[in-house]
Order: sequence, then C-alpha cells, then structure tokens
Amino acid sequence: MITCSKTYRDIPLSHRQPNHTGRCSRLHGHSWSITLTFESKELDDNGFVIDFGDLHFIEDWIDEHLDHATAVWENDPKLVKLNELQNEGLIKLLAVPNASCEGIARYLHNTFDPIVRKRTDGRVWIRSVYLQEDSKNSATYQPDQTA
Repeated sequence: MITCSKTYRDIPLSHRQPNHTGRCSRLHGHSWSITLTFESKELDDNGFVIDFGDLHFIEDWIDEHLDHATAVWENDPKLVKLNELQNEGLIKLLAVPNASCEGIARYLHNTFDPIVRKRTDGRVWIRSVYLQEDSKNSATYQPDQTA
C-alpha cells in the first residue's frame, strides 16, 4: 500500500455539543484543518496515488457544506430553532451524527470515501481523516481495515 495526503486549512466552522456540561454546549467556532490520507495498492500512470489537481470536488464540497457553517448533532434538542435560524438566512446548518471533532472526522470520512472510490473506479480510497480544531485539538478517524 502507498499513501499521500492533502490538507485543506482555515475552514471557519462552528459547532456545539448539547450534552456537554461546560461551555462547549454553546455555539462556538474554530478554524478547522482537514487532512485526507489517500491510499492505493498501485500508482496511476503519472506515478500518483491520486492527482491533487483533480481534487476540486472535495474543495467544492467543503466550500458548500462547511465554510462558515454550523455543524450540529442531528438529534440536537434545539434543532427546530437552529433550522429556523437557517431558514432566516442567519446560519448555514450541517446536521451530523455527532458534532464533536471525532464525530466530524468520521462524518467526513464517510462522506468523501465513497466519492473518491467512485471517481477512481475503486483504485483509491480515503485511509484516514485528520481533523484539527484551531491548532490545539485534533482527532483522527481511520476505519478498521480488518472488518
């Protein structure tokens, strides 16, 4: 196996953890960085795992769904109110299974991996997603490869 990585930096995204007993229960923002590690068993005709120049679809997805958005737990007890704010044009909402750094890393893997596999006819997949909240906190999601 061989890997390569691509990083997308300075993504303004807010989130909240409604069950947290501290300040993370309130909407708050970070400057996020996403590092995707691509993996393949073989290189393409150019000697690449994946051509970074062909990854515009990932940057477009980030711009459309994450840039200046708010990620919330899909079962957030305030989801109706948050949807109202989105309908009023005050926020761009992204409901995910878990809005923690760890949960967002898993969500991004589950979003990007099928797209990458399809665009490369299964030759390349996402090995892991490394997600940073500002420069202080991070999480890595890497699916179990033995399953």
